Amino acid sequence: MNANPKYAGGCQCGAVRYHLAGPPRMLYVCHCRDCQKQSSSAFGMSLIVDRADIEFDRGTDRLKTWDTRGDDGLLKRCAFCEDCGTRIYHAGPDTETTVSIKAGSLDDTGWLRPVAQIWLQSAQPWVAVDREGYRCFEQEPDDEAELERLWQRAFGDA
Repeated sequence: MNANPKYAGGCQCGAVRYHLAGPPRMLYVCHCRDCQKQSSSAFGMSLIVDRADIEFDRGTDRLKTWDTRGDDGLLKRCAFCEDCGTRIYHAGPDTETTVSIKAGSLDDTGWLRPVAQIWLQSAQPWVAVDREGYRCFEQEPDDEAELERLWQRAFGDA
């Protein structure tokens, strides 16, 4: 098990537990309608990690998936606990090297600091976005590598 407790997480009921074997690649806030629906809130937070770094300590038999397509038409597999419904991660096709951990599923979220806010064209009008403090995008960024560079400058290996 990973010695770094800030990289541990799971679902609300405790049936699914995971840890990350390596540091995250980036964290951003997404205001798209899909993230609003999946979080039942105004936005979602996506912690991008290497697919190989998410290790399940228990509950893989409790994970269920649901497939949808993003605005770009690409497949998005959503994994959640079948008992409590907590969304754990989103992933593209198995050939992709990263997954998007739903950041609120971490046990310790106090250290998280997003480097960007995306899909601001869909943001709820009452959400105050600090456009000076974040890299902001009206839609999807053209170059996700830019977000990784921002994360590395701010947090290194977190």
